[in-house]
Amino acid sequence: MKNTIDELAIATIRSLIIDMTNKAKSGHPGMAIGSTPVVYTLFKNHLVSDPTHPDFINRDRFVLSSGHNSALLYSILHLCEYGLSLDDLKNFRQLGSVTPGHPESNLTIGVDATSGPLGQGIAQAVGLAIAEAHLRESYKDGNQLVNHYTYCLCGDGCLQEGVSQEAITIAGYNKLNKLILIYDDNGVTLDGDLSLSSNDDVKKRFLAANWNVIEINNGEDLNAIEKALKAAKRSTDKPTLIWMKTIIGYGSIKQGTNKVHGAPLGEEDGKHAKEVYGFNHEEFFIPEEVRNIFKDTFIARGKKAYEDYQNNFEKYKKNNQVAADRFLSLINGSVDKYLPNELPEIKPGEVISTRAASNKMLNAYALALPNLIGGSADVASSVMTNVEGSKTFNSKNYDGTTINFGIREFAMTSIQNGILLHGGLKSFVGSFFVFCDYMKPAMRMAALSKIPAIYLFSHDSIAVGEDGPTHQPVEQLVMLRSIPNFTVIRPADAKEVSGAYRYAFNQKETPTALILSRQGLPVLNETMAEGVDKGAYIVSKEKKHADYILIATGSEVALALEVQKLLLEDKIDTRVVSMPSWEIFDAQDEEYKTSVIGKDTSKNISLEMLSTFGWDKYAKYHFGVDTFGLSGKASDVITHFGFTKENIAERIKSFK
Repeated sequence: MKNTIDELAIATIRSLIIDMTNKAKSGHPGMAIGSTPVVYTLFKNHLVSDPTHPDFINRDRFVLSSGHNSALLYSILHLCEYGLSLDDLKNFRQLGSVTPGHPESNLTIGVDATSGPLGQGIAQAVGLAIAEAHLRESYKDGNQLVNHYTYCLCGDGCLQEGVSQEAITIAGYNKLNKLILIYDDNGVTLDGDLSLSSNDDVKKRFLAANWNVIEINNGEDLNAIEKALKAAKRSTDKPTLIWMKTIIGYGSIKQGTNKVHGAPLGEEDGKHAKEVYGFNHEEFFIPEEVRNIFKDTFIARGKKAYEDYQNNFEKYKKNNQVAADRFLSLINGSVDKYLPNELPEIKPGEVISTRAASNKMLNAYALALPNLIGGSADVASSVMTNVEGSKTFNSKNYDGTTINFGIREFAMTSIQNGILLHGGLKSFVGSFFVFCDYMKPAMRMAALSKIPAIYLFSHDSIAVGEDGPTHQPVEQLVMLRSIPNFTVIRPADAKEVSGAYRYAFNQKETPTALILSRQGLPVLNETMAEGVDKGAYIVSKEKKHADYILIATGSEVALALEVQKLLLEDKIDTRVVSMPSWEIFDAQDEEYKTSVIGKDTSKNISLEMLSTFGWDKYAKYHFGVDTFGLSGKASDVITHFGFTKENIAERIKSFK
């Protein structure tokens, strides 16, 4: 047996990691074992959270960026009594368990952020820290409402991913001093020694990004870890990196090598490691004194912090009734009572791009919503995400509501995930549509985590024109439509933009992307904002019997109406349907769907200046773009690809 309670607790956690991965016959024990001392010290002595109130708004946040080390997190959550049972640990990585291979925030209580794709955890932690700073400064005496730390554990892989550098520079620029990143430097990646792929000077990298750096030469040294955490919390003007040297798979016969990175130790080596720890017990054994140490430290501290917060909040409420009521109503994620009653006037016949219409809506929502924050990747004037009168969020104005993310699309999107995971805020981010390629991994993370993120994308088709195929989206709409639990809306005009905003801001668990035009589009008599709520609706009925049904999205709805008139001259009767969202339409009942696009789709025609992939479920014939675009005047490019009323009408005539 080990001599001290700390040594016994660390040995217990490491043994649980070995048992979990061995029983599952899969998992990543190496870094989990190496990081155990620092995570143990963090939870025992520093992290403030109440497992009986896991959504406590003023709790510290902990993000396991290296999500493959989930066995460590689950072991700690079990000991801290977050509701994970010993059976849950035994079901590690099994179908239907709440202990999946990588942590999921919407599945497992106590997990503050979904992680696994390396680097994104760091960016989400930056988002959590931004939310903390913003909320703290957005209320009178806000430090009485929100005042906590964000901790993040990462490894070599997280720091190699490019998103980490994007996020690190944003954190340093904004002086997020309550963000503490712990870097487990074990010098090993899955394929071998880190030296095979990297010789970065990590210290200089973080110093250059305006971070503090604290070094720990021995990750087993609890005194050094304790001093480092205390020093990091004292920082007043910079985020802090705690750079800690560890031995991957400590105690294993294969310690220090990639052999323990992603494979269980096995029974024999597991037994050897436990002997090194001085832990001679059956599998999944937890000494009572180890349970008690967490009860006496983490659990007691969290309970007191929660009770003190509630008492102090009542005092705050007496002196700040309006602010307190607003705070309470918004931390639960609902903004229904704040949604704008009056929206910008939309006049049929007016010609306005949907990006400009979006800007009008965004400003209306920003005036009404007291908790809206967002920004773009250095394209605010082009995507039209500027909010009139808003202050810029930075170290001098944490109450600012406009974030200048710079040209960092991936980090921007992942940071938004962190902002929304924190609670209390609504947010949006914007970019050119084609650059959602940079953002997709974090958009997928939002959908997986059930985060109601909002994305504003402009320059939605080949109508981008002169910028050419590098900037003209073709396959991007298909990509976003393929993401589960994700809604894509491509509005036909300003009225549908209004409906799209209402839909997006009412979502609680689903991300929404608005796909907006650069070119001016007519506000159509036939469209309606409410049509967005159905995903598709009839904008112009057939005269008698529909020979064809034209189904269009975005700018092509106006074109479809013109084609309808031309065809009628040749006695070809058509129906025109606007389909701003596949996902919303697919969620309607069969009776409604049939009433809009018919039961037999063999006479249906899709019109969309993007890839035709996926349209077969709604139509037999397609007008789209299945090659890359071209550089030229928008009108010339559109004509080249056949999106004129004359060309489309003539081709439809040939279908008969």
